[in-house]
Amino acid sequence: MKIDSGGIDSNLLYLLIAIIVTTFIVSVIMAKASATIAVAVVMAILVCMVSFANTDVALYILVFSMLLSPEFGQRTTGGSGMTLRVDDFLLVLIGFSWLARSALHKELGLFLKTPLNKPIFFYLVVCILSTAIGMLVGNVRIQSGFFFVLKYFEYYIVYFMVVNHIQSKKQVKYLIIALLLTCVIVDIVGLAQIPSGQRLSAPFEGEIGEPNTFGGYLVLMLAISIALFVSIDSKKVKAVLLMVTGLSIAPLLLSLSRASYLAFVPTYFTLIVLSKKKGGLIAVLVFACLASPLLMPEKVINRVAYTFSQRAQQGQEKIGTVRLDTSTSIRLRSWARGFEASMKRPIFGYGVTGWHFIDNQFTKVLVETGFLGLSAFLFLLYSIFKEGWKVFKGTNDKFYKGITMGFLAGLVGLIVHSLAANTFIIVRIMEPFWLLAGIVVVIPAIEAREKAQNGQIGEYAVG
Repeated sequence: MKIDSGGIDSNLLYLLIAIIVTTFIVSVIMAKASATIAVAVVMAILVCMVSFANTDVALYILVFSMLLSPEFGQRTTGGSGMTLRVDDFLLVLIGFSWLARSALHKELGLFLKTPLNKPIFFYLVVCILSTAIGMLVGNVRIQSGFFFVLKYFEYYIVYFMVVNHIQSKKQVKYLIIALLLTCVIVDIVGLAQIPSGQRLSAPFEGEIGEPNTFGGYLVLMLAISIALFVSIDSKKVKAVLLMVTGLSIAPLLLSLSRASYLAFVPTYFTLIVLSKKKGGLIAVLVFACLASPLLMPEKVINRVAYTFSQRAQQGQEKIGTVRLDTSTSIRLRSWARGFEASMKRPIFGYGVTGWHFIDNQFTKVLVETGFLGLSAFLFLLYSIFKEGWKVFKGTNDKFYKGITMGFLAGLVGLIVHSLAANTFIIVRIMEPFWLLAGIVVVIPAIEAREKAQNGQIGEYAVG
């Protein structure tokens, strides 16, 4: 539609009005604000401008901020309190800029139709509905419930940004390189913590680190680097991937995260099952098993043994004749209490953040959103795996084969990891996970587009 006077496009006119209004508001704020706030406002505007102008750059900013952004606020080991990270703000700014750009350029679309749209929509709706009910009956604090549900939405914004914007193999390669480079930086920062004698954790996690989060992230990235290593033929690329894998193994071990150790086992076996180069992966596994008594750090061995060898004391649970350590016992009791509580509100649950902290994703989803939410969550996981498997079986490109193989193996590992952690709501794991999910889902469209450009018949609708 055109404006008759002067022939100015209406979208451009709306953009100019928005710029004028924003400029006025910013001027008023900066006139009264401190220097720190003024700098933050300017930086926010720059991020918005860059994101609006170039979505590629916005995605790279997000990739590096996922693990390398500082955290503010406090959260106890019991789950109370709240933390915010710089990438939370960045994602809001970049997401807003992307939405504005999509609205201005309507041909870009807003939410491209994909096989995951409905599962995502169903799960979000249940979370919002359950939390709203929880707020009404007083189980959920409005502030915490709102921000936690907003975090869930942020993850899916990453996914939709990827599927709406990525159109070429070159873009996919650069995003994967950015992910692996971020992993290398995080590994180096983690290794630098070794002299402290503490469990390794990701950068900028405040006074109390989260080794379990770090371990879950490394399981996902190891799945990607190993899968690409066994899929790609280039010796130079293999050398780089071997370095990334080698750098990630030590931090994973020294995170002393038993959930991450457990998660890596099915991840690696999934890679063996899916890979055509099973012999090499099996040989590495056999060597690792034989050499581990000699090469494995003593603290890692002690950490695993502690699960079953802690001296007898009050509060320990038993499975048959096996006595578990107090930490594992507390987790088991919290799962049982959560299941009992869910029976009192089986349909919608207590709302997101409406019940006590639970270190188990499935129990948490059940008690917070009821059986309706758990069903939606399981449907989402099933849909992700189903689409990943479909893409894995449908592509012959070795690079794409490696990405999808690693993604599927990583998904299996994260599901196991979530038995002892709230893996699928942890920002440092879910942001890279949903970025990878977007890449996997868009692969068929890229391949079909390339065939069409080469004169072959093919459609490239993602859905």
